[in-house]
Amino acid sequence: MDPEQVKELLGLFSEKIPVLLNSLTDVLYGKASAEKYGQAVANFYRTLKDSGMTDEQAFRLTEQYMSSLNLGKMIAQAVGSGRGHRGDDENRREIRVKVKGKDEDDV
Repeated sequence: MDPEQVKELLGLFSEKIPVLLNSLTDVLYGKASAEKYGQAVANFYRTLKDSGMTDEQAFRLTEQYMSSLNLGKMIAQAVGSGRGHRGDDENRREIRVKVKGKDEDDV
């Protein structure tokens, strides 16, 4: 690429990226998104309680659910900084155990 093309591309990026980031921030952290997030978490917890889980079990799994909805954490895990956390398979296994009320050996 010649310098003029690079300059033109950088100019486009400097115009478009801030607008894109502002739009993304509004989608992720705006009032409507926060309300939907809160409703989703409340519905998840209520479903666990209705299925017969204890408060502690429902709370723990709801914490994990909320964590899974955290975009920043998902990105960090995707790029490798989330090492040391339990894997998705182990989390799914725990959820199946709690929801079905079975021993871990039965799952």
